[in-house]
Amino acid sequence: PGSGPKSLREMPHPLATSSSEEMGPALTPSPDLLLPRSIADKDLSLPNGTPVDTSSPASSSSLLNRLQLDDDLDGETRDLFVTVDDPKKHVCTMETYITYRVTTKTTRAEFDLPEYSVRRRYQDFDWLRNKLEESQPTHLIPPLPEKFVVKGVVDRFSEEFVETRRKALDKFLKRITDHPVLSFNEHFNVFLTAKDLNAYKKQGMALLSKMGESVKYVTGGYKLRSRPLEFAAIGEYLDTFSLKLGTIDRIAQRIIKEQLEYLVELREYGPVYSTWGGLEVELSEPLEGVSACIGNCCTALEELSEDMTEDFLPVLREYILYSESMKNVLKKRDQVQAEYEAKLEAVALKKEDRPKVPTDVEKCQDRVECFNADLKADMERWQNNKRQDFRQLLMGMADKNIQYYEKCLTAWESIIPLLQDKPETK
Repeated sequence: PGSGPKSLREMPHPLATSSSEEMGPALTPSPDLLLPRSIADKDLSLPNGTPVDTSSPASSSSLLNRLQLDDDLDGETRDLFVTVDDPKKHVCTMETYITYRVTTKTTRAEFDLPEYSVRRRYQDFDWLRNKLEESQPTHLIPPLPEKFVVKGVVDRFSEEFVETRRKALDKFLKRITDHPVLSFNEHFNVFLTAKDLNAYKKQGMALLSKMGESVKYVTGGYKLRSRPLEFAAIGEYLDTFSLKLGTIDRIAQRIIKEQLEYLVELREYGPVYSTWGGLEVELSEPLEGVSACIGNCCTALEELSEDMTEDFLPVLREYILYSESMKNVLKKRDQVQAEYEAKLEAVALKKEDRPKVPTDVEKCQDRVECFNADLKADMERWQNNKRQDFRQLLMGMADKNIQYYEKCLTAWESIIPLLQDKPETK
């Protein structure tokens, strides 16, 4: 989305474009960063001020066609493609688990081969995410799907569960692939190329964990006085966003539950007309038509419920987890700034005159500036992804509902001739 990922070599270093002024309270929140942009400016608007597009597509399916045309306007040339597919179940003496095929195609010089194919299980994806958090603490790491809990699915080896997870893992890797910094991470390279990932998991674990701990916990004893205005606004936005998404998720689950309960009754309702038609020969044809009509409505409702479960809910859950990941990065930034402020105060309290600021204070200031630059860049990228994903999600939901009611309407209209042309009784 947006301008697309850029090569790391083409990107300026965060410290080269940021300054210590970013830390001050004079920062003001950018509206484009914090609030979704309107798709277009129209003459009409809803009571809450939301623009309304008065044009209507020729058909319901053209909604998504028009959307896809808009989203294909990406002139960037990509050099790394990753897909997750072909889930397989492995039954061992100690455990049973699922692996997924991860296929990589690339022209990057960092890779020895143009194409790789490896198999990974969920815990390998979890290892990758932990390593990215340790080695790239200033960046937003995409979330993984929940390890065991996918609401509405009990069996984690069922086809529905496995397919839902496969889609989520595929999106997780594509998020990393599209990132101009994370996609060049050495752990990501190992994840995509190593035949035996366990060897890398054990190698250098102590050193890397210490590096991660230093970033994660060294600043825990410092307390931030106040967030700069811009980052305070980001924190408030994330709190509100996750709260609203949680409400939508609960309502959507309730709707799906009611649809499934209605579907159970509808399936019992249709055969009643077939039984009735067998008892009254003169009415058998229209009664069988009503039974078939209800059967078609059952099929349409089942498809709508599946779309809600498999396509709508996972996006909501992903962005709820995404907002939590962003909050964690924001907390890390606050800790580093708190450390910087504490060191500045310590220098100011010392009696002896110093010709310049100590090196450790300057390094801490650089870390704050790096956090500021990376966090703002990732927030903007996240907003671009969110706008595109939710636009596609809501347009898709509207399209699926239109198709559902069109199918039901067609089914009921099909039996009107049977009811009108019924034979006259003597």
